[in-house]
Amino acid sequence: MADHRSGAAPSGGRVGVVGAGAVGAAATLAMIQRGSCRQIVLVDKNTERARGVALDMSYGAPLSPTVDVFAGDYAQLAGTDLVVVTAGANERTGGATDRSDPEGRLRLLDTNAAVYRDVVPRIVEHAPDAVVMVVTDPPDPLADLTRELVGHDRVFSTGTLIDSLRFRVHLARRLGVRPSDVDALVVGEHGTSEVLLWSSATVAGLSATDLLAEHGHDLDEVREQVENEIRFANIDIIEGTGASQYGIGAVTARLAEAVLRDEHAALPVAAYHPDHGVTLSLVSVLGRHGVERMHHPRMTEDEHAALLRSAEALRTATRRCRTSARSAPTTTTSRRTATGSEHR
Repeated sequence: MADHRSGAAPSGGRVGVVGAGAVGAAATLAMIQRGSCRQIVLVDKNTERARGVALDMSYGAPLSPTVDVFAGDYAQLAGTDLVVVTAGANERTGGATDRSDPEGRLRLLDTNAAVYRDVVPRIVEHAPDAVVMVVTDPPDPLADLTRELVGHDRVFSTGTLIDSLRFRVHLARRLGVRPSDVDALVVGEHGTSEVLLWSSATVAGLSATDLLAEHGHDLDEVREQVENEIRFANIDIIEGTGASQYGIGAVTARLAEAVLRDEHAALPVAAYHPDHGVTLSLVSVLGRHGVERMHHPRMTEDEHAALLRSAEALRTATRRCRTSARSAPTTTTSRRTATGSEHR
């Protein structure tokens, strides 16, 4: 067993998860089941919840690859290679479950910017060298805020990876193939302005739109259906279960692996792009220092124009995020909300 008090961790990577709500717990469970790392420390303002989640999972851990999980405080983030932040208000409590609301997840921005202003300095105090993965909604402007608060570029958000996976699933269902055989990307914001790259979607190298036409589908109708299914997937899930958690939990575990194993994996996650002046999702190369470089995928003129609109929406959100974070005092209320986010 590792010495939890010393902060020492066995080889294979040490991960901190800040926020032990539905998403934080799902991400932790996925990392345990996949063997994504060797040690996980759970931090939450509700220390009893963090302890209970860690204790419960520790009893199942012997059935998975060796992962030691325990609850701790911010000081025990020392020595972590990666800190995953899921703390914040969720979409249900934040009033972000209205399909007709163009803001979508951005409605959570003011509340969660205040949470991050409280949480992130504590993280960097004890884990100044760690890569930071932002999962809390809305993840892209919060990643921009985090980048400013930590003072380095080793910050990224889960971005549109979950949206891209949803795109693959919905295309696969209509084409009668495995989602793993579909290659489809969503770029830009993880939110209402996201851009689905229909022009480059393929199935084993074949054009997905050509295949849909061959199957007799009305392309305009399918496109509208799929885009609505993806943009509002989180609301559909929340209406059924109360929290969208398992898909994003698996995504978080996969991204943790890419960082800890220095994979240089090409994935649609979000990081700061100087040309756009904001954090957004493109094809990002992810390794032990976070996102090391970003590439614009092939897209049509219309898709590129939509990406520029998405970037502008994110720049507006980031300006708002900075203003709200600076103006909101660190209060007892804001500290109470720094718990596990249940969203996506």
